[in-house]
Amino acid sequence: MTQPIWTPLSRRVAGALLATVLALSLVACNSQERDGENGEGAEVTELILASTTSTQDSGLFDELIPAFEEANPEYKLKVVAVGTGEALELGKNKDADVLLVHARSDEEAFVAEGYGVERKDVMYNDFVIVGPEADTSGVGASADAAAAMKAISGGAAPFFSRGDDSGTNKKELKLWEVASVDPAGAVWYEQTGQGMGDTLKVASEKQGYTMTDRATFLNMRDALDVVVVFEGDPELFNQYGVIPVTDAVNQNGAQAFADWIVSDEGQKVIAEYGVETFGEPLFTPNAE
Repeated sequence: MTQPIWTPLSRRVAGALLATVLALSLVACNSQERDGENGEGAEVTELILASTTSTQDSGLFDELIPAFEEANPEYKLKVVAVGTGEALELGKNKDADVLLVHARSDEEAFVAEGYGVERKDVMYNDFVIVGPEADTSGVGASADAAAAMKAISGGAAPFFSRGDDSGTNKKELKLWEVASVDPAGAVWYEQTGQGMGDTLKVASEKQGYTMTDRATFLNMRDALDVVVVFEGDPELFNQYGVIPVTDAVNQNGAQAFADWIVSDEGQKVIAEYGVETFGEPLFTPNAE
């Protein structure tokens, strides 16, 4: 078999070709590194946020999630919208990485028991009582929230409770207790076992009363046949907090979300949400 004859010229050509290949490889490597630094070529991991149906139904996540993912392109945020009680259980079972909920005493217990890394205030709004425009039970004339609940218990129109251990449900039950009313089993008291949006729809269709966070009501107002009949009592204050779950599956992502939502950038998104559509923010940011 005839062996190839390598002349000085052919060696120089081969060397030049090899140098070109190596140079192109280095350019490609550098390009990949630059992409990674910019977040465009970085690995994306799923981050699970357990939050409330009221936060979901308010429409806030339509603004909040894209803003977070743009600032943190290495994470893809998935929301599981449930009641606060169920969200805390998801955290305990490590089925969620981070929580955004609104039942402060339960949240503080969650952290104290070691299930959460820390809890930080994020934002607040308030609860309101909505019902038929005619206000057949005279709720609007009440001096405070407890009196409003007592007026509902003595009226003809039904009250629809979420009955789902959510933050809203917990607040409602506390108000019944303050009003010295036990609604369990009463003919006028019905539990939907559903989220805030669906419970509002039921109250609207059946012309009854319910308690809701203001943000969800405003977001759905045009599709409802109920109005705000009572508001303004300090007892109806509604605070939200963020908690990264201890030893979460995506611990880095949980902390990244918690840090971002209380940052100037995250707080700005919250402060601006609703202003253009409703003429007022639906939540007031108050991270320290």
